[in-house]
Amino acid sequence: ASKLTQDGAKVEVVMTESATKFIAPLTLRNITGRPVVTDMFELASEFSVEHVALAEAADVVAIAPATANVIAKLAAGIADDMLTCVVLATKAPVIVAPAMNVNMFQNSITQDNLAKLKARGVTIVEPGYGRLASGEMGLGRLAEVEEIIGTIKQVLGRSGDLAGKHIVVTAGGTQEAIDPVRHIGNRSSGKMGYAVAEAARDRGAEVKLITAPTSLPEPAGMEITHIETAIQMKEAVAKAT
Repeated sequence: ASKLTQDGAKVEVVMTESATKFIAPLTLRNITGRPVVTDMFELASEFSVEHVALAEAADVVAIAPATANVIAKLAAGIADDMLTCVVLATKAPVIVAPAMNVNMFQNSITQDNLAKLKARGVTIVEPGYGRLASGEMGLGRLAEVEEIIGTIKQVLGRSGDLAGKHIVVTAGGTQEAIDPVRHIGNRSSGKMGYAVAEAARDRGAEVKLITAPTSLPEPAGMEITHIETAIQMKEAVAKAT
């Protein structure tokens, strides 16, 4: 919510009752500068009487984190709180970023529910591997903020002026091995190439990023090919075009 607001987005926050146990609505209100919706029947809310107004106003609906419970409700079409009502009523693209215990995520019921959502056009931001709230290591961590925001920008850009275009971008400095330890390279950071690739993605293009080793996080919403040498770069570009 903070990053999107800093990027100039108008962020409307909808919180389930369970979400308010983890973070106070006031915190998100201060971050976004907008009222936080927590109750369908709160008369003071501008969206309380007709919740479809919020659904119709949305350009994209992003649920992050999405629990197994919310995912199950969406798959079944249940609308028993403000969040599920908004999703059911909106015509905007929906993005779901699951986060839960590894066993809950890998449970066949959860996987079936995610498959149903994908089949209905919902975009899933896959969770990462790491330490979970239970202390276990496994798949179920909420995806990184950059990946979620990158996916949101990709979805919003589908109708941009580069929609339908295929763009290949190269980035980073190639490395020519001298021996198993040393190589000849250059100081290219890859930042310019990554920025160009992200800008093209945000304007609706189908982007293929061919990148030499960098310290940059992988951008979301594009096909990425990792190479090391100039010959590998040449071959990857020829294949991509």
